Amino acid sequence: MQATMTTVAPPLEVARPIKFVPKFEQFKPEPFKIEAKLEWPLQGSWTYQDYLRLPDNGVRYEIIDGVLHMANAPSYNHQYAVSEFHLQIGYFVKQRKLGVVLTAPFEIHLPGIAQPVQPDVFFIATERQPKFGAKLFEGAPDLVIEVTSPSTARLDSSVKLNAYQRAGVREYWLAHPRTRFVEVYALSAETHEYKQIGQFGAGEMIKSIVLPDLELAVDSIFVIGQ
Repeated sequence: MQATMTTVAPPLEVARPIKFVPKFEQFKPEPFKIEAKLEWPLQGSWTYQDYLRLPDNGVRYEIIDGVLHMANAPSYNHQYAVSEFHLQIGYFVKQRKLGVVLTAPFEIHLPGIAQPVQPDVFFIATERQPKFGAKLFEGAPDLVIEVTSPSTARLDSSVKLNAYQRAGVREYWLAHPRTRFVEVYALSAETHEYKQIGQFGAGEMIKSIVLPDLELAVDSIFVIGQ
């Protein structure tokens, strides 16, 4: 009997799935270092060096008595009043060569009190004005104007008023666009405290002790139609 040979087929090789590797995974860049998260001081402990580490992002930063205060971009009504104060007082001062009128952003350093504070508008007499190329002014301006807004009303009427008084700012104006009136405070030579010398509203003229010949119509300062 002839033996029958049985041919056994070799086992089929099962195809293995091919893993798709995206192009960006084919390259393995060197690991990068993650910088340690910056630690910020507690309120009451802020210094000027801390201020210098803050981002330049359009926010106005001020440090008063170690407390950081922040303000976003102001409204049209606020900036309109700032512009009018700057134009009108600036023209008056320039024509008489009395000094310089500037606006924020510009650093004012009140030694031991604020580093920096950035008033909306301020006047510095000729003999004290900043030198060419100065990046800040150290000392008390002769006159400071703050234009209030809902978010800064307490800061302007309390915290800053107190800071300017202690620093020896001779005259401080608080302008209120919503109610269209201006408060004027002058520093008393006897008590070294502010005394309100007037509240000026619609139809009235704002008067100053620091700039005695200056008269500004309240109606010319605020947006028409409010």
